[in-house]
Amino acid sequence: MEEIETKRVIALMSGTSCDSIDAGLCEVYPDKTVKLIKGINYSYPEHIRAKIFRLFKGEASIKDICQMNFAIGECFANAANTIISEFGKPDFISSHGQTVYHYPFDEKIDNISLKSTLQLGESSVIAQKTGCMVISNFREADIAQNGQGAPLVCFADEAWFRGKYNKNFAIQNIGGISNVTVVSQDFDTFGFDTGLGNIMINYCANKYFGKSYDKDGEIAASGVISDSWLECLLQDEYYLLEPPKSTGREYFSTQYIENVLKFAPEDERDILATVTALTAKTIAQSYERFIYPQVGIHEAVICGGGAYNKTLMKMLRQYLPKHIDLKTCENYGISNNFKEIMAFALLGYCTFYGIPNNLPCCTGAHKRVVMGKISY
Repeated sequence: MEEIETKRVIALMSGTSCDSIDAGLCEVYPDKTVKLIKGINYSYPEHIRAKIFRLFKGEASIKDICQMNFAIGECFANAANTIISEFGKPDFISSHGQTVYHYPFDEKIDNISLKSTLQLGESSVIAQKTGCMVISNFREADIAQNGQGAPLVCFADEAWFRGKYNKNFAIQNIGGISNVTVVSQDFDTFGFDTGLGNIMINYCANKYFGKSYDKDGEIAASGVISDSWLECLLQDEYYLLEPPKSTGREYFSTQYIENVLKFAPEDERDILATVTALTAKTIAQSYERFIYPQVGIHEAVICGGGAYNKTLMKMLRQYLPKHIDLKTCENYGISNNFKEIMAFALLGYCTFYGIPNNLPCCTGAHKRVVMGKISY
């Protein structure tokens, strides 16, 4: 077996918020620690981003999906080349791609499973336009073992937090969707998507205030939470589903958001306050339902874009039990903005060396597998 060495990896991904392509050069070490050397947020060209949102809305033809797979691949390659121009070529590129559809449900036709996921950003395009080997398409192998194909960052959370701090952690990512990994001293790691993260907050900030997001949660801070509407939103069936579970824009779609906005308060600032409270409250309730009955938590560590939303963080502090410390990944030397980039650098590193890199206790897969495909 090839001796495991430190590798320089450029990792690429674009999340459910689709605000930009995150790209980062990382050093990944044999002990699975990861050092971020440089991270950038590379903006999609305006018309490409608009077309991606048409995919999200289900308004795309087969031709659109075919074309966008290659166009997104070129955008990812451009992001990687921005870093390569400064630091030179890495050992390889690890690309998550752009999720456009995720269907983790046990549905069958003619006894054939329809459980599936689709990430666009053709890896062969990235490989040819950068001159680098590309590891991509991580989720499919887990789904082929009847997993949910998500959440995948749990693998990195376990590597980085288990057995090192003598604490039980809830590692809470708040991107477009929110997901948690529970890492404890004497209990198997487990995780799941808690529900909405920034998708509805960003949508409402754009719809009512013409902003791509609510910077620092300032708009939400100026409003008042509508308790009655919040209570209504909390009744959604996803929040009651037992883990393992995962979700995305297919469920929390534009149509979903527009439907619930029919019952929203009149003041647009109150709408922002309430949807921000929804993200915080669903995180806190998911802990009460699915985590505390199994394991006690000493500390919640927040990462992703939500960690920068001061109003959201304040609400989380209010809704979580007082004995749980609230920190961010920055407290542990991990970038809030680029944590998922660091995680996918590690996932790609494990693929390169043939090391299983899913956690069935988080995804529900039948067994450990090596996720990822290689393009030269």
